[in-house]
Amino acid sequence: MTRHLPTPSYPRFHLAFPVTDLAEARRFYGEFLGCAEGRSSDDWVDFDFFGHQIVAHRVGAAQMTDATSLVDGKAVPVRHFGVVTDRATWDGLAARFRDAGVEFVIEPYVRFRGEPGEQATMFFLDPFGNALEFKAFADIDQLFAT
Repeated sequence: MTRHLPTPSYPRFHLAFPVTDLAEARRFYGEFLGCAEGRSSDDWVDFDFFGHQIVAHRVGAAQMTDATSLVDGKAVPVRHFGVVTDRATWDGLAARFRDAGVEFVIEPYVRFRGEPGEQATMFFLDPFGNALEFKAFADIDQLFAT
């Protein structure tokens, strides 16, 4: 089931990332996350990720890598991407992902509670080991708080 998500009125980001199987990328990003598919070839496919353009590029398994960095006491995958939503959307996504049996790298929780930049966050991997982060700020004006 492909969902058409709201398109932001501000500049959109473009992100390319590696996958090892385009059919599985279509199942995960298209069917599971509800990202509409755009252009594609035998080696890549575009998706509408909450109004932003992400591109899955097919690569060999040896080209996939791991690295983490400590943030709020948790090992955050360094190479990751995601989306900042409002809290109600985030809560709905967290419930949907839990109901689907998603294995979280970092379970849904609130980091930096009571501090500038307080945010709800969760991380999980796509079928190729790419880390995705979904987050929602208590106050969106704190997105770039120092």
